[in-house]
Amino acid sequence: MPHSFDWVCKDIVKKLQGKDLNPVKRLSDAKKFRQFEILQTDPQSLFWKSEDTPVGYSLLQILEPNCPVPEPEVSSPIPLKHTLSWKLKANTGVNATIAEGSVSTGCGQSCGYDIEVQCTSIPDSKLESLQNRKLLDREPSFVKDCRMGMKDLYVVTEAFEVTKDTVLEDSSSVDLSGKVGIPQVVKVWDWERTESVAIPKGSVVAYKKKQLVIENNTCGEQTWGPSGGGLSKDLNLLFSPDDGLGGTLLTVPGTCPTILSHLVLLFLGRIEEPFHLDFNCLQDEVSRKTGELSMLSKDVQDVMFSSLLPMLSDRKILYDLMNMLELDQLGHMDGPGAVILDVLRQDSRPPWIDLKNLILYLLQALMVLSDTQLSLLAQSMEKRLLFQQRELVKSILQPNFKYPWNIPFTLQPQLLAPLQGEGLTITYELLKECGLKMELNNPRSTWDLEAKMPLSALYGSLSLLQQLVDLRPC
Repeated sequence: MPHSFDWVCKDIVKKLQGKDLNPVKRLSDAKKFRQFEILQTDPQSLFWKSEDTPVGYSLLQILEPNCPVPEPEVSSPIPLKHTLSWKLKANTGVNATIAEGSVSTGCGQSCGYDIEVQCTSIPDSKLESLQNRKLLDREPSFVKDCRMGMKDLYVVTEAFEVTKDTVLEDSSSVDLSGKVGIPQVVKVWDWERTESVAIPKGSVVAYKKKQLVIENNTCGEQTWGPSGGGLSKDLNLLFSPDDGLGGTLLTVPGTCPTILSHLVLLFLGRIEEPFHLDFNCLQDEVSRKTGELSMLSKDVQDVMFSSLLPMLSDRKILYDLMNMLELDQLGHMDGPGAVILDVLRQDSRPPWIDLKNLILYLLQALMVLSDTQLSLLAQSMEKRLLFQQRELVKSILQPNFKYPWNIPFTLQPQLLAPLQGEGLTITYELLKECGLKMELNNPRSTWDLEAKMPLSALYGSLSLLQQLVDLRPC
């Protein structure tokens, strides 16, 4: 469906033009991004961000009761509309053995949305009233993970909710009729299709978030006692804006600071890479993960290959599996995702390899890519194009990684040579979907900073998937 919920949310974000505004990606999660809902990220890479995963708790649910709740500010309803329709008609002559005549064809499509949203927000000044509150005695596991610096937490502070039940519709039709011999119209084919998606009232289509930092009141105190307990239940809530890449400095008492900043914005307005986040760092990170994957038994790698290949055609399965791993909930799944969960439960890996995080690393890289790219990756795996594609992506990233402006570059002919026919078409589409301006059979293109993260994720995906393909017999 061209105007899917995901597409609508992205289009709404463009129309609202709100800074740091994030689209909701799945209708099934649309009510999990309301105000005060806690989101979790479990970043496995420094070069692409992980998706916001609702943990199933509101901030107010983990605080002691009877604390004052800030009054939200509610905007006036905002009507948003987008329509697209087109029709195509054509007439063609028909030569038959018995008679002559003509056939007319007509086809068309109509899609769009007419939606009304309302913004509910908490100003920064009111958020301060939640600081220095106490946690409940029984704190959820995600709070412990945050204290230990293992995962990052965010709180939804602004949400755009649908004010009334809405239906997205996409209709298309084909009409093929003709006049043969005598002046009689013959209906040859008449086909109509209508798809609809219902968006319930209260669904969130876009949101803003602030990072939630949980600290003990006594900053220098030892957080873990001899028995592994002794955590203070005092809560110091610090909210900091999200830069879109999780770029904040998170310090949890008793642990080393975790630096998550990806880009440093200098006062001159230029964007530069920190010295430790150049292409060599990306290459080292990917090589380390690929090396870990190669140390797994052939049977485990074979299971991962045979399971991941069909999953590339269904983003929801990839997301559900990633969601389970991020929340440490190895629940029930059907199909290929269940096979990977079984491998994790059997835990037959070498002791120095964290198999869960290794799989999560690959899943997070794949989720950065579009549905089109996932489908193209499946074709590339079957056609054994991954090595050539990885080298081509590397040749683009390595010289251009540090540039924040648009510059032209030329693809290396020796890397294009092995990619002929359909293989070349698949590869060009993979690169174009990252945001590069490319034309088939034209080696020249333009580097775009927006393409950097998806290209990095593509490089990581190609490297790990290639390791799985290399074990397969030709």
